[in-house]
Amino acid sequence: MKIIFMGTPDLAAVSLEALAKKYDVVGVFTQPDKPKGRGHKLMPTPVKETALKFGIEVRQPDTLRDGNVLEEFGEVDLIAVAAYGRILPKYVLEYPKYGCVNVHASLLPKYRGAAPINRCIMDGETESGVTIMQMDEGLDTGDMLSRTVLKIGENETAGELYERLAAAGAELLVETVGKIERGEITPVPQDDSLASYAAKLTRETGRIDWTKSAEEVRNLIRGVNPYPTAYTEYEGEILKITEAVRGRSVDAESGTLLGVFDNMLEIACGDGKSIFVKTIQFKGGKKMDVKSYLNGHSMNFGVKLI
Repeated sequence: MKIIFMGTPDLAAVSLEALAKKYDVVGVFTQPDKPKGRGHKLMPTPVKETALKFGIEVRQPDTLRDGNVLEEFGEVDLIAVAAYGRILPKYVLEYPKYGCVNVHASLLPKYRGAAPINRCIMDGETESGVTIMQMDEGLDTGDMLSRTVLKIGENETAGELYERLAAAGAELLVETVGKIERGEITPVPQDDSLASYAAKLTRETGRIDWTKSAEEVRNLIRGVNPYPTAYTEYEGEILKITEAVRGRSVDAESGTLLGVFDNMLEIACGDGKSIFVKTIQFKGGKKMDVKSYLNGHSMNFGVKLI
């Protein structure tokens, strides 16, 4: 099985590593290096780093619309894709013998799109998973080849679920490629009537609306951790909230900073319940647990967060 792999972030790198240990990955396509840090030094993507570790040829084109980018690798059996970050043109989809398969971090057809891991937690889902699908010209609309289901922990964050899905996706990809090679796959069409869209996250996605229920607020905090991070305003300052748990019934206006309970900040939400905040970060400061922060700072209770 001669394979080309396309992907960019950590999640994709885990799949590439698993694939490269078992199959002949002849080439890797990933996003161009980007400047990072104060020195704006160009840094390779996690997929590029993994490819170089295995001695695999790496290509980082700005576009895939030039047919020559694939032809230099000759005939290939399969293109495996995981969070590549580019739309594949029709000629790429049709280039390999078995087409292109994608590692998608949701239980399709739910959560098609850019941010399935975050959105499922924000929506309060209790399970997630990975679907390997046959790619077509639509947005995550191709036939499903295999899937695996994971339960979501009560306080699990998007970052924590990301790590588990990366490992599960890598294992499922290797298993699925083997089944493709042996002719053991029966594609299952997606039911478009059950589809939902997981829109890309922006900084504004993390703004907390305290009029929402305590559970909705808590799910937002989990779903945007570690990025873009939930935030609110406390007396004109941006206050990031990175960890919170269920609170209790309260009689207070939504957004009211009620006080400290068991070394956590208690904040009222719109359904007559509160959340207990465990870790916070003010702009320019370090992320700290509430007890450590209050050891060196004071907060005015009874004020309303916005």
